[in-house]
Amino acid sequence: MLMRTDPFRELDRLTQQFLGGTGTWSRPAPMPLDAYRTGDEFVISFDLPGVDPEAIDIDVERNMLTVKAERRPRHEGEGVKWELSERPLGVFSRQVMLSDTLDPEGISADYEAGVLTLKIPVAEKAKPRKIAISHSGGRKEIQA
Repeated sequence: MLMRTDPFRELDRLTQQFLGGTGTWSRPAPMPLDAYRTGDEFVISFDLPGVDPEAIDIDVERNMLTVKAERRPRHEGEGVKWELSERPLGVFSRQVMLSDTLDPEGISADYEAGVLTLKIPVAEKAKPRKIAISHSGGRKEIQA
């Protein structure tokens, strides 16, 4: 049997469980994320350890990106008596509003080591471009 040595961790776990730490489809729990831009793409990484890739759903409607995932209980077989179960189960969800400068049609997704990574390209209209200026002495290009 496993023994706990930190009573505050148990109190935190019970508080989270009491206040809705386990997500349901009607009230999903949040999932942590990181977001950054590199070059001509925007990258969002979601922590989803222990989630089967088949249980992840990614939708984009208008400019709203929604990621939902479900971590289901593990079935270890007959005769197993659980001594400790702290990992949250249930449904997790996160919504991210995409700006008009991103191209939702080009989103790619990769799931590795419990991390879902979405790469969203920057829209062509948002990329810097050169604009030609005409004047009587000739033509000059400037960076816009």
